[in-house]
Amino acid sequence: MERIAPLSLRHALMMLRIVTALLFMAHAAVRIVHGTIPQFGAFMESVGFPEGEVLVWAITLAELVAGAAMIANRYVTQAAATLIMIAATGILLIHRHFGWFVGEHGTGGSEYSVALMAALIVIIAADRDANASMSGTRQT
Repeated sequence: MERIAPLSLRHALMMLRIVTALLFMAHAAVRIVHGTIPQFGAFMESVGFPEGEVLVWAITLAELVAGAAMIANRYVTQAAATLIMIAATGILLIHRHFGWFVGEHGTGGSEYSVALMAALIVIIAADRDANASMSGTRQT
């Protein structure tokens, strides 16, 4: 088994934190590069949000800033909580209408967002444990 997973738990959690951050940052970057912010903003207005394009820019910047913070290992709990809120809102507004599956058995479903949120919860737990051990307190 050592050959399959040679990483320590600490290194595996660091990898999860960085990869998850990069996934959110890539999502935001593609939105910018492909110029889909106005389209997404129009969608947000169609479901009742005012100033949709401003809101989408705020979401995009939040994904980039939170991702960068997680990569830098700063404000990890706050950054991950922000990304959980973004992913959960995406499920409520968009993905749930497409079912559960993202690939093979469906398109655009919720499973990917749920997996990201589970990863973020693990990242928050690891961050809290690391901070607790640094301060000499134990969290349950």
